[in-house]
Amino acid sequence: MSVAVRIAMLGFCGSASMALTLLVALALAAGPLRAEGSSEPNLPPKPPSTSPTSSPTPKSGKPKTQPTRSKRKQQKQTEQQFLDGYRAAYALVQAERYEEALTAFKALDQDDHPDVANYIGFVSRKLGRYDDAKVWYERALAADPTHVRTWQYYGMWHVEQGNMLKAKDHLDRIRALCGGETCKEFADLKGAMEGTVVY
Repeated sequence: MSVAVRIAMLGFCGSASMALTLLVALALAAGPLRAEGSSEPNLPPKPPSTSPTSSPTPKSGKPKTQPTRSKRKQQKQTEQQFLDGYRAAYALVQAERYEEALTAFKALDQDDHPDVANYIGFVSRKLGRYDDAKVWYERALAADPTHVRTWQYYGMWHVEQGNMLKAKDHLDRIRALCGGETCKEFADLKGAMEGTVVY
């Protein structure tokens, strides 16, 4: 049973002030929020095949090329290696082992992947390397201008720099991308701007 359900039950079964006290205690015990994100990135784009094999010539007269079975197997292994490496790096972020996470994300050799670049920016910011963080956030947005989490984390970077007007621009962008104010990224950046959320 979730904590929210238990609190609701307390509201019905016990006093409302008891439920409110429990809710406040849970919020204080939780401490600052960790990087939400996801341990499941989008897969990086598939590289073009370098040595295709020819299939029978179709009616168009041009030979049809397909990767060999070994190339497909190698591609699948490469994708799995990326996913495994990303998950390991993400776990280091969740454990607040930022130096190790930075090394792990860079070792993926997928610097232009928006999820990877965003997290390199995030851990750089957590390590106080604000100039590096800015470069990585911008790199993530160059790779995917609709990457909502990057807009959120880059907005939090602006909050930490004291640039609330730019953070508001990022909040407005998130609102447009999410189609309203209900997505978590919007709520978290708004909370950071109001001083109620720390990332």
